[in-house]
Amino acid sequence: MTRAAVITVSDRSAAGDREDASGPVAVAALREAGFECSDAIVVPDGADSVERALQAQIVAGVKLIVTTGGTGVGPRDATPEGTLRIITREVPGIAEELRRRGAAEKPAGMLTRGIAGVVDPHGALVVNLPGSPRGVASGMPVLLSVAAHVLDQLGGGDH
Repeated sequence: MTRAAVITVSDRSAAGDREDASGPVAVAALREAGFECSDAIVVPDGADSVERALQAQIVAGVKLIVTTGGTGVGPRDATPEGTLRIITREVPGIAEELRRRGAAEKPAGMLTRGIAGVVDPHGALVVNLPGSPRGVASGMPVLLSVAAHVLDQLGGGDH
């Protein structure tokens, strides 16, 4: 079974001031899709904490990592910046489709700066989703529609 992880990026959830509502949505979708996935990891906002959390999951052998939160335009929203430190190649079509669908549902959806990319030579895929449970519920089917194919390709599979 392929290992997946969810990292929720939120100052308030990391401090215990607010329950993580988006991470469990992603975890449930991954488990339902057949991935082995522990409960969401919660880290504070900021590129450094995102980079550390992603690196830990990559080193642990996780092949699919979904982040929730920190993709907006607020001063502490730096999930994409932390992700860019880890990925070796972007997969812009995933992020573009997530933005397109998000904006179709709600105009603010176009403000997400989330990215998607692969981590070579580890064969991992990292995708940033917004922090709202609704945004995660909308984005997970997009990601899951291509995740198995991407992971197969990263593992040396044919087109």
